[in-house]
Amino acid sequence: MHIHFLDPYRAGVSLIHRFDPRVKFVLAVALILTNALIPPGAWPVFILLFTLILSIEILSELGVGYVLKRSLLAIPFVLAALPLIFTVSGQALFSFSVGPWVITITYPGMERFISIVLKSWLSVQVAIVLAATTSFPDLLVSMRAVRVPRLLVSIFGLMWRYLFVLADEASRLIRARASRSGHSNLPNTKSGGKLTWRARVTGGMAGNLFLRGIERSDRIYMAMVSRGYDGEARSMPFPVIRPSDWIVLVLGLSLLVILITFAYLFWG
Repeated sequence: MHIHFLDPYRAGVSLIHRFDPRVKFVLAVALILTNALIPPGAWPVFILLFTLILSIEILSELGVGYVLKRSLLAIPFVLAALPLIFTVSGQALFSFSVGPWVITITYPGMERFISIVLKSWLSVQVAIVLAATTSFPDLLVSMRAVRVPRLLVSIFGLMWRYLFVLADEASRLIRARASRSGHSNLPNTKSGGKLTWRARVTGGMAGNLFLRGIERSDRIYMAMVSRGYDGEARSMPFPVIRPSDWIVLVLGLSLLVILITFAYLFWG
């Protein structure tokens, strides 16, 4: 069982790949914050942001379809904002009855819900492009370079690395189960027991995975400490940021400030 699918990084030689990781990290965070600060209903600004992000996706050479398909990850989370269309007071769009209740969908509630959906969708696209064009070690070092607290960077790094540890332990359990499972060639016969038996086996495997993950994490941590680990993300030092990267950073931040100002002047 291969677990490389957990790593979203896609090596390449595109313009976005060649940018300094520190510049990409700062611009990505600034773009996500810009999305969050745009007031609800500023549709022209959302269109401009989408155009900007779409241009970045094209320059990254990842493929627009690749990014858009993975950005659908945001859909289940934005459904948590669905009650806004019923609970925010304002001009009613339409009403309908559900038994004894009359539910009214308001224009401000719909506006706020759609804005949240757009903000989440655009922010996820930015995160996907950043993760797919920057290796995770470079991201960790970039966080420390811009003074993200060491503890927070360590949590990110360990969380990421232990995903692979858990995936590896899960693959061992699945392989062990497969090697002990008999398959009958007789017609109308299937291996395994009833649904309750399968649920019990699955629960046992989950508990076993938890215990084995804890034991292996202890061994890994002791090995890290014995080799001098102190919670700091270290690597070879980054080169000095090139003038072209500085220009991109300044222009990008300036553009985002202009978009926020424009949004609050007309929709704030």
